This record gives sequence, C-alpha cells and structure tokens, in this order.
Amino acid sequence: MMKKFLILTAFLATALTAQAQENLQRGAIASSEKESFTTLKEIPITSVKNQFRSGTCWAHATIGFLEAEILRQKGRTYDLSEMFVIGNDYMDCATHYVRMHGFSQISQGGSCEDVIEVIRNYGICPQDAMPAPSSLPVGDSLANFKHFFAELEKKVSGIVVKDAKHPMPHWRDSVQAFITQYLGRCPDSFEYEGSSYTPLSFAGSLGLNLDDYVSLTSYTHHPFNEWFVIESPYKWRLKPSYNIPIEELMDILDKALDKGYTVAWGGDVSGNFTRTGLASLPDGVIPTQELRQRQWDDWDFTYDHVMLIYGKAVDENGKPYYMVKNSWGERGFYQGIWYMSREFIALNTTYLFLNRNALPKGLRKALKK
Repeated sequence: MMKKFLILTAFLATALTAQAQENLQRGAIASSEKESFTTLKEIPITSVKNQFRSGTCWAHATIGFLEAEILRQKGRTYDLSEMFVIGNDYMDCATHYVRMHGFSQISQGGSCEDVIEVIRNYGICPQDAMPAPSSLPVGDSLANFKHFFAELEKKVSGIVVKDAKHPMPHWRDSVQAFITQYLGRCPDSFEYEGSSYTPLSFAGSLGLNLDDYVSLTSYTHHPFNEWFVIESPYKWRLKPSYNIPIEELMDILDKALDKGYTVAWGGDVSGNFTRTGLASLPDGVIPTQELRQRQWDDWDFTYDHVMLIYGKAVDENGKPYYMVKNSWGERGFYQGIWYMSREFIALNTTYLFLNRNALPKGLRKALKK
C-alpha cells in the first residue's frame, strides 16, 4: 500500500509540475485594466529615463541605482550621463574582442559591473556636460542603435582578420572615432555648478565607494556560499556573483529595501512581463530553486533586462509586489514604473546588485574571506 501511495504521490507531483511549466510557457495575459496598489515602502529615486531603441538597460538601471545611492547618502539629485558609460564600455568591449583574437562577443548588452568598472577607470560626467552626438538618425532625439551598432559590430569584427599575425593598424583610433560620432564624448574637463572637473574628479566628488557594491545570485549548478561567474553572453567582463539559496536572496532583498537601500535587478522579462506595468506569474507556478535551475539550463530563462527596485507594495488582495523603475520612458499604467510580484522576482532574478552595507553582518563577513 505504501509503495502504491508513493508512486501516486510522485505521479501527482510530476503532473502538477508539468501543468505549472505549461502555464509558465503560455505566459500571463496582459491586463487591460489598471490595478490599484498600496505602497508599503518607497525609497527616493531620480526620474524615469528612456533607453529608446538601444540595448542599454544595464547602463540606465545602474546609473539610476547610483543616483539613488547619492540621494540616500547626500540628499542631492544628479542626472549622470548614460552615454558616457556606454561609449567607454563599448570601447572596452572592442579592446577585449581584439585581445581575445575574435573569440568573444560584441554586444549592446551588459551588466551592473560594467558601469562600476567604467566609472572606476574613466570617471563619469553629468548629462549636461555630455555633448550631443553628431550622427543621430533623422527625427530621433533619443538613442537609436539600429544602424549604429550593426556598423560597430562590423567594424570591430573586421579588425581581427583570419590568419593575420597582427590586428589592423590604428584600429583603436578608428573605433573610438566611430563611437564618438554616434554617442558623443565628454570633454577632458568641464564646468559643473561653478567648479571645474575632469570625469575622474567629478566621479570622486560624488562620494560613492565603488568597492561597496556586490552581485548576488542563486543557482544550483555551482555551490552555495561561493563566488562564480554567471554564464551569460552579456557578462563579458567575467565579474563573479556570490551564490546563495533563493529564499536567502529574497530575504536580503526585503531587508535591504526596509533599510532604505535600492537594489539593481538583472533578470528575465521574456515571458510574463506585460507592457502595461505589471509582472506576475500564472496561477499554479511556484518559484522553487529547482524550477529556477531548470529554466536556466533549458534556456527558457534568460538574462535580458536590468531595472531598479526601489519599493514594496501590495495589491487589493494583499499580494506582495515590488516597485521597479524601468528605462522605457514614462509608458504603461504607472508612467514608467512596474509592479512585479514577489513570486515573479523569485523565479526570474539572475542577480541582485546592491550595497554590501545593506547585507546581514554574517554575509558581509563571508564576502570578505
């Protein structure tokens, strides 16, 4: 009798998992009505920006995260230049491609660590100091990478010629000029609020400790409580994330927000992420550690977007949601803000990027080892 019970239990579990997976693959139907939410916690952030026709969510979200960090620490509002970061990062990516003899990827995508490394090495400038590019497509006032990045990819890939003993001469000057033409380039020095700065000295004036920021993730193909590099084409800098169970990761997110820290979120929006400003899982889908891993290994789950989590709310039924700043302009029901359910975040998170001072003391000590 016990054997039959165990077989029946296993069958039911398999059937439920299969049904949940089918629901997940079908995706959520976009709501045609605006839902109401009650805010539980809201941390000050800067305004919603628009990445427009460019794959630069990673830069917009991380810049927004750092602007919120400055707000938290100093009470000052800055509008930092995303294009300064993007241009320098693409130049770094081209350099990496050449040093790898072409065995690398040239991509519009990136991650939060890219922004930190650009600021560490090159600094940053305010939006007002960044000159407008000279080659915007006619009629566009925002970033349109449709032609720019295709040409950049072609130009960089042509540097490494098959069987060549050396890369093409003067390739750095050529690539830099092309990036500057389309994205602009901050001058070596500029004036801001009555003071003269270089990009590096301006970055130093912001009061950010770039060593404070860490990436946390949760997968079972690597041991927990260890660092590893997430296997994603967009993470070409190979910066590691610290691996912990998903329940711990979600607990850290909640407590960081409660303490007044915003959190940059990298994850998947390919399935149940509506364009109206809502994201939740279909009924019957439970965001377990096992389902997260299967989604990742089967390519059903990707790393395709980065946003900023800055608050907590509940819907009319008391279901918990996170308040998330997107970079698609003031669109959707909530003018550029998304409400993402706790279950959606638990299943679709690739990594969280946050200030290490928001972490529990025990984890902060473990990260220093």
